[in-house]
This record gives sequence, C-alpha cells and structure tokens, in this order.
Amino acid sequence: MTKTARVYKIEMLIRNRGHVSFQALLDELEVSPATLKRDLDYLKDQLGAPIEYDRFLNGYRFGQEYRGQKHELPGLWFSERELYSLLMAHQLLSELDSEGVISRHLQPLLERIHLMLGTGEADAKALLKRIKIISPAKRPVPTQFFEMVGEALLKRRRLHIRYLTRGRGEISERAVSPQRLVHYKNTWYLDAWCHSRERLLRFALDAIEGSDALETKAKEVPLKQVEAEMDGGYGIYAGAKRHWATLVFQAQAAQWVSREEWHPDQAGKWLGDGRYELKVPYSSDTEIIMDILRHGDHVFVVLPDGLRKSVAARLSSAVHQYSPSDLSQDEGENKNAKNLRQHRKVTLASAAEHTADIRAR
Repeated sequence: MTKTARVYKIEMLIRNRGHVSFQALLDELEVSPATLKRDLDYLKDQLGAPIEYDRFLNGYRFGQEYRGQKHELPGLWFSERELYSLLMAHQLLSELDSEGVISRHLQPLLERIHLMLGTGEADAKALLKRIKIISPAKRPVPTQFFEMVGEALLKRRRLHIRYLTRGRGEISERAVSPQRLVHYKNTWYLDAWCHSRERLLRFALDAIEGSDALETKAKEVPLKQVEAEMDGGYGIYAGAKRHWATLVFQAQAAQWVSREEWHPDQAGKWLGDGRYELKVPYSSDTEIIMDILRHGDHVFVVLPDGLRKSVAARLSSAVHQYSPSDLSQDEGENKNAKNLRQHRKVTLASAAEHTADIRAR
C-alpha cells in the first residue's frame, strides 16, 4: 500500500469509527509502528488533518473543535480544470507579490498551495517546473494600485483615480465606486460605478496612473445589475445591447474553432461542405474584429453587414501597408497569390449563397 493510500485509509477509519487505537491502525495497514507514526505526523503537520490522540479512549480521533465540521484531504490528483486553476492561482499570487509589498498577506496561502501540490516544498517546486503556463501579451498592474483597489473593494470605499483612455489618448480624473475585480487575458480590470458619467464602466488597472482612497462610502450597485450590464458583451467589452455575428469558417480553421468558446451563449453547427458556422453575440465590435482577423482568409463574416464592412476595411488597410514586391516576390509566390485570389472568389460566392439562405429563413 502506498503512502497516499495509507493516509487516506487512516482518515477514513477515524471518520467512520469515531476513534481508532494505534494497534487497530497497525493491523489495518500492516505497517511498522515507525511508518504509522510518520503517516500520522504527515496527516497532521502537512495535510492539516485535525487528528489528536485521546488518552481516555486510547485512540486517535478528530479534535473536539472540529466535530461536526467537514474536513477533506486533497485529492490523489487534479482534474485539468482544478490543476490549471491551482497553478494559475499560484502564478497570479506570485506575480502580485513581485515587489514584495504584500508578501505577508500572500505567504500563508502560497504555502498552502505548495502543500496541495506535493508532499513538501521541494516536491511542489519540482511539479511547478514541469507544468508551464504561457501568458502572452501580459499587462502587469503596479502593486500599489492593485492593493489600493482591492482594499477599497473590500471596505466599500470610493476611489479617486487618474485614468488614461488609450483609444483617445486622454487622461481624466474620476471618482469611482468599486463593484468587482475581473481578470481577463493576463491583466486585471475593475467594474465600478463612475460618478462622473453616472453609470457602470470597466477600467483597466494598468491604465490607472494615480489613485487615492476616499473616506466616502461607495455607491452600492446590485451584483445582478453589474452582471447584466457588464457581462453581456463580447470579451472584455461590456454592454447590455447585443448584436449577433454570423461567421463561416473554412474546413481547415473549423477543426479548431468548433472546439473553442468565443462566448458562453454562442451557437455553432457544421455545414454540409465541411465548413463551420458560428453565431456569437457582441456589443462592441472592437474585440470580435480582432478575433476574426486572426483567422485571415479562413473566415467570412456573413452577418451583420456593418461588421463585414469593418473587417473588410481593416484587411484592406493592412494590405496597403505592403508594397507589391512584398506581396509577390517570385513566380512561386505569384502562383500562391493567384490560388489565394481564386480561393477568395469561391469563399465570397459561397458566403453570398449562405447569406441569401439565412435571410430567406
């Protein structure tokens, strides 16, 4: 019997019987007294099991203060989602503490995660080295801003912030009431009631250039209202008013897209010729256009017309940044360009038929 199996059996025996003597445990596990002693120490010291020895009962039991409370040992292994979540938590917390400002708050939790990942610190570090999470285009948040926003969120106090609106290149001064922190694509956002605009807005924490805590109590917005107004859009772009995009992916891209979740409310289906149709809700077209463009000529926007024209304009603008020599340098590339143009003609014709079919329905 492995060590893991033994400690689970010890915990199960105490749970089922109420208390178990040292000799009874020896008989059940068929191990030496020294091994059993080490297993009991491991359960108590490393896994935090509330086991204690009762001299009156001459056996081991859960401590009086833990009776009636649920106690669970960590699983033998983690599911994909659990392992990813645990490692992400470890990674995010470590990054937040990169400047050493809040280590005193994070250290107990980090130590607990280490214990969950292995039998000791060395095992946990070894496991973390063998599992890598790649976070491209990461936008780190200065620790002082994250800590101030978190404190205001917990204490339900307002913040005064200097905020850079990147799209317009403008810096504004705002008083906000924090409602919710959101982590999305390797950076943090704050959902807050903006007292300047008198509505809920989403702020990127890495765009905050200055902040001060206010003594004024934060405006309370029901969480259901926050979710309704902020979670209805596509990606990080909030908005309660929805539009629907109908996208058709060529067979090559369809193999991947059919397994992706672009939005929780999306609808997809396979078409008879091997292509894949995806219908996705969005409020602002900014982010959905970026996701469409990454598939290049393997996707066509069927509906709505405005979104299709916006994507076409972006593609045209991109092409105009390159000279003819960049686009076609030799005979082989000329042939590829010709094939690409033919492929586009077929795609456009097929998409036009598909659009007409949808409108006819």
